[in-house]
Amino acid sequence: MFKMHTSLLLDLYELTMAQSYFVYKRNAFATFDLFVRELPDKRAYLIACGLEDILNYIKNLKFNRQDLEYLRKQKIFSGDFLHYLSHFRFRGNIWAMPEGTIFFANEPIIRVTAPIIEAQVIESFLLNTINLQTMIASKASRVVCAVKDKGVYDFSLRRTHGSDAAIKVSRASYMVGFKGTSNVLAGKLYKIPVIGTMAHSYVMSFKHELDSFLAYSNTFPEHTTLLVDTYDTPKGIENAIQIGLYLKAIKHRLQGIRLDSGDIVKLSKLARRLLDRAGLNYVKIFASGNLDEFRIRDLLKKRALVDNFGVGTHMGTSIDAPALDVIYKISEITDENGNFLPTMKLSKGKVTYPGRKQVFRIQDKRGRCVKDILGLEKEKIRGRPLLVKVVKRGRIIYKLPSLEKIRYLVKNNLSRFPQELKDTYPKYKYPVFISPKLKNLRRSLSYQLEKRQ
Repeated sequence: MFKMHTSLLLDLYELTMAQSYFVYKRNAFATFDLFVRELPDKRAYLIACGLEDILNYIKNLKFNRQDLEYLRKQKIFSGDFLHYLSHFRFRGNIWAMPEGTIFFANEPIIRVTAPIIEAQVIESFLLNTINLQTMIASKASRVVCAVKDKGVYDFSLRRTHGSDAAIKVSRASYMVGFKGTSNVLAGKLYKIPVIGTMAHSYVMSFKHELDSFLAYSNTFPEHTTLLVDTYDTPKGIENAIQIGLYLKAIKHRLQGIRLDSGDIVKLSKLARRLLDRAGLNYVKIFASGNLDEFRIRDLLKKRALVDNFGVGTHMGTSIDAPALDVIYKISEITDENGNFLPTMKLSKGKVTYPGRKQVFRIQDKRGRCVKDILGLEKEKIRGRPLLVKVVKRGRIIYKLPSLEKIRYLVKNNLSRFPQELKDTYPKYKYPVFISPKLKNLRRSLSYQLEKRQ
């Protein structure tokens, strides 16, 4: 995991608002909800990801001498406020959906109740973390659903938006079912299996393609996968077969061949036929090259004989939906007597739900998920609450599960939803209902706020 001092990784207005709160609302508490307003196009669900980084951030959040000196040089913050920041720690409560939870639009993924300054200061980091990691986990999950019983690996390192994103993409994709990554650092940090073959440059550095294959197989007799499309793909397949027979003769096995361009359907069928005819039916066919759930679905629909897929750019950048409509909105605040009062936003098209809320998941007798209900926290609703308490008075109380356990949870959670939810082009919309009490609160509060303003 990267070690980076992150106290100043926030938008300036978090601090300017915090200074004004320091003057006018120093003792006020507030509750904020972090949620996605609308699902991206062709998405029927999202998968919560990023909680581990958020808890580590909360645990280590403080402003050091260099941070405070930088802020002092901006000449907009008072000495009293900077002194307050020098002793800053998060001391509030946080409820969150565990990583791997399937969720939907308008359902709080994270709920923060804290002194309003503290709740405001952590906003930018929470949004940044949830936006990237949930976006990637959800995209990668769609790829996993598309490959069905085939294997899929993360090849996105060179195309992700920065080194930190590359690490998070590897973790998020493995969390939802990818079998491994080409990213060695991610493999080390998160104990993810690493995989690699060769580049076209390696093949081109030798006078003959066959020479490059022979050199590589002699270097890695137990771990050879050959890239066969540098020059002429059918000829490359034939050269790979020669290497496969050579390795077989010396009691080793060619692991696979990789197709990175051309007509994958036609070439995979040719490769499978020639490999099987040569007695190399154990050699796997690997496909890569601008793949995503849409292209993989089409390849398999046309009966491409591919065993494993390498997915890079389109998954690592979530190219068709590169950002989530993720927001962080206040839902209640204390009055002068310390009593929590619900509040809400009334902007046209952006109205929020007031009060301290919980998401209840309703399942049938077989354990299949049938609907969610967004209601007030203390409502008596028969269903499994999805938000769990992870931080109590600034102290982490949630035991982080291993990445392997989260992988299992994702697979188990998805299996409880209808197949239509996981289709590449979903037409099914999972039902999320608003409880009557929350509806009534929203209606009455909306009237009061409009009248007050």
